[in-house]
Amino acid sequence: MRIGYASTYPPTHCGVGEYTRMLVTALHSLDLSLEITVFADRKSGDEPRYDELAKVQVYPVFTHEEYEYRGLLDKLTEINGVDILHIQHEYGIFGRHNGIIKAVREAVEEGLVKKTVITMHTVDHPYTLRDGTLSFQGQLHVFDRVIVHSVLQEFELIHQGIEQRKLARIPHGTLLNPYLWMPRYLLAEELGLREESINGFILTVPGFLRKDKGLDLLIKAVKPLITRGDDNYTLIVAGEVRDEKLKEDIEEMVRNGPNLVFLDRWLTSDEILKIVALADAVVLPYRDRPAAYSVSGILHLSMGGMKPIIGTRAPRLIELYTNAPRMTVPTRSPEELMRKIKWLRENYDVAIPYMSQLYSYAVRTEWHRIARRHLKLYRTLLKQE
Repeated sequence: MRIGYASTYPPTHCGVGEYTRMLVTALHSLDLSLEITVFADRKSGDEPRYDELAKVQVYPVFTHEEYEYRGLLDKLTEINGVDILHIQHEYGIFGRHNGIIKAVREAVEEGLVKKTVITMHTVDHPYTLRDGTLSFQGQLHVFDRVIVHSVLQEFELIHQGIEQRKLARIPHGTLLNPYLWMPRYLLAEELGLREESINGFILTVPGFLRKDKGLDLLIKAVKPLITRGDDNYTLIVAGEVRDEKLKEDIEEMVRNGPNLVFLDRWLTSDEILKIVALADAVVLPYRDRPAAYSVSGILHLSMGGMKPIIGTRAPRLIELYTNAPRMTVPTRSPEELMRKIKWLRENYDVAIPYMSQLYSYAVRTEWHRIARRHLKLYRTLLKQE
């Protein structure tokens, strides 16, 4: 089977690229006979490369939000096509126009692909403020299958007229954390942290640092705990900053509160897993994104760490709300977030068994299981061919 993925790909700093790499790595673990090609973005250069870990050839062929995708079509022609062309779609990657749909149609008409699949990592609601997204979603019938990650996304597309038989709900995959055995001093050393800076009850919030992740709310919730030294909390804020004002606020807290550790850099999936292994709990204080449904990749990296997770009732965290509702708080409520953090500190031995349903979900969505579901879908489509 020859499979081609159109997606961002490491070293580009993008969650979708990390998702694609984990998926193709798991697919090759299941079946080394698969011939997988990644048609990647050009943000990290124009030179073709071979990913030794995933065992896939990577061809940079498109720029973000371009209209024509001639590079994708030319490369498909050069390699004599693929059986399955799978688009890993995000509006920030492929834009809100139908350029990628035109390219897919042309690839099918020219016999360069047998079947086409798209994963919609974000689905917009009709109340969206973004022009073009609903028009794009109205054309998804062009694909042989449309993959979504959550029931919210699935039913939203059904309401927008996409045939139910064309939809496949496959959850985001989960990496089970391989670093839980490591002592804290060793984890701190590998992350470049001073062991003496990490004390007491350790909270972390990993991933891109921007306001829709609720970092400003977290600062308001945690500031009274770490500046007064109540119960000896430490907060590790780690990730690439996408909001300079937020960075200033965090740096001010670092200056005024000795119990805050700030890692201001892009984190690999391995580094995020190490941070989760180091912490006692993960906090995901996400805000609502207006009229957009997606799921959190950071939630899945955190679930694999088998640690308590506190989050908000934002659509991106629907899996947390479904499997551990008592660990969620309303969005935009720093007071309730602070109370939940204090409750968790005082009732840690109660929280761990309560999280068991979420931990079970983490095992059920382990990447090899998710890869098997993709492989079954591809084989079903090719049998229809």
